Amino acid sequence: MTTKIIFSKICLEYTCPGSPETAERIGWAVKFLKTKKFTFIKPEPCADDDLLLAHSPAYVKAVKKGEIGDADSPAISGIYDYAKLSAGAAIAAAKNNAFCLMRPPGHHVGINGAALGVTTRGFCYFNNIAIAVKALGKKTLIIDFDGHHGNGTEEIFLGDENVSYLSVHRLGIYPWTGKTSRQNCINFGLPDKSGDGLYVETLKNALLSLDFAKFEQIGVSAGFDTHDGDLASIGLSSKGFSEIGKLIGKLGKPTFFVFEGGYDGETVGKDIYAFLKGFENAD
Repeated sequence: MTTKIIFSKICLEYTCPGSPETAERIGWAVKFLKTKKFTFIKPEPCADDDLLLAHSPAYVKAVKKGEIGDADSPAISGIYDYAKLSAGAAIAAAKNNAFCLMRPPGHHVGINGAALGVTTRGFCYFNNIAIAVKALGKKTLIIDFDGHHGNGTEEIFLGDENVSYLSVHRLGIYPWTGKTSRQNCINFGLPDKSGDGLYVETLKNALLSLDFAKFEQIGVSAGFDTHDGDLASIGLSSKGFSEIGKLIGKLGKPTFFVFEGGYDGETVGKDIYAFLKGFENAD
């Protein structure tokens, strides 16, 4: 495997009581992936100013002071520093065409926190992929295959001439957005029992509708919670994630990946491996 993985064990230090967004979900994945001869790179925190590329000064200040908190994203001690490290890892992934395997995730956070009328931030604090895309300043296609719609990413980039956002996700669950496409944000919602075939065919057709000549790079919000039985299950298997990887690999663009959802610790690492192997072996 040639894809590099950006990871720091620091992201395993904090807990979210009562939440599926646990350190174990990452720890198990890392343990499995270290048996597959990946190169692991330690990230550095992003700069405070990098956060302002995607978020308002008032929101960044609130996170820093611990004046935030909702049922999904509490004001955990030190969360500002953990979240800055996760965002910095995403920037490193973008610079190295690598896979950022860090927590907290980010695609539900908009400019001022909770996005598109939703009151919670879905385990997220800063929008890692948005910060990375803006930090590099390249014309980018963001592909989001997390089971939950990336409402924060859509809010941040809606109407942006240099970025297009494509999401294929499950309908009828948090954050209850992404039912229709808007401007440069293309959304496809699927039912819970879609399975590999329908999901892959939907993503394939969505990609065919785009003009790739204008994009310099691809950023992927890589969520594995669509695996059969996981939190946002659409009935996918590791084979399905391999096929998703192949579709993205065939696009032939510099590509980086930012981990989002995926909460079944027994399968996340295997799904990441299947996805990256499919990406690297795309025809």
